[in-house]
Amino acid sequence: MTKSKFKSGFVAIVGRPNVGKSTLMNQVIGQKIAIMSDKPQTTRNKIHGVYTTNEMQIVFLDTPGIHKRQSKLGDFMNTTALNTLGEVEAVLFLVDAAEGLGGGDRFIIEKLKGLSTPVILVLNKIDRVEPEALLPLIEEYSKLHDFAEIVPISAMLGNNVNTLLEQLGKYLPEGPQYYPEDQITDHPEQFVCAELIREKILHMTREEVPHSIAVTIEDMRVQDNGVVYVGAVIFVERDSQKGIIIGKQGAMLKEVGKRARMDIERLLGSKIFLELWVKVKKDWRNQERILKDLGFHKDA
Repeated sequence: MTKSKFKSGFVAIVGRPNVGKSTLMNQVIGQKIAIMSDKPQTTRNKIHGVYTTNEMQIVFLDTPGIHKRQSKLGDFMNTTALNTLGEVEAVLFLVDAAEGLGGGDRFIIEKLKGLSTPVILVLNKIDRVEPEALLPLIEEYSKLHDFAEIVPISAMLGNNVNTLLEQLGKYLPEGPQYYPEDQITDHPEQFVCAELIREKILHMTREEVPHSIAVTIEDMRVQDNGVVYVGAVIFVERDSQKGIIIGKQGAMLKEVGKRARMDIERLLGSKIFLELWVKVKKDWRNQERILKDLGFHKDA
């Protein structure tokens, strides 16, 4: 019996905001590398997750949710998501089965129609849908596009995710193993650490504050005692937001640090000392120079 050739390739995950793209990638990878929140537009950059078996390696690109832009940052996010579609072997179009077909889905489908790349429709959150409602929903989406495959899943619970991976394997060409088998992302640790800090703020704040924050790691080094020092700056747009993030007598910032430290220690496998500062950069989401300084490059 001849051994099958190793397969590899890149797969984009696209969809409206808050349909579970980051949840799916974290489920596949088996570790948190993309932050999750119930607030839309959580992901801002392409997050690369690496899934490796003895037979194949898939590099997943978790893209920002495609949405109606309201700022230069929103424009960057849409451009990032749409540009990804021409770089991959397959596209996973993730939709929220519990919400059903909406205008945002129709907009994305129009963007997908010109692709020669196979598009797999992934109906997520099936744990929130009665089984008899799935078939009519599949028929509704099928009328709008000729999908290569249609796979219902629950990214949160992991239901049917292995089936999705098996289906993806059919569309990968023979190719090299791009990354070592134990590597789960190509982003530097500083990027993931900054994202984990931002996730905690998203969980603990409301209304306009979540979209007004950015986090950068200013310093990261191993100290003489073996503890990893992480110094991070949280940027906001207004003084009032700075007060919210810091909280009364620093309580909010302390809690953000406590929660983030736990995730970062799991990521790095080491004790860390986390130091946080909050700074105001007025209207940073609409200032191209500041966006570039914070890492939001259109070619990123």
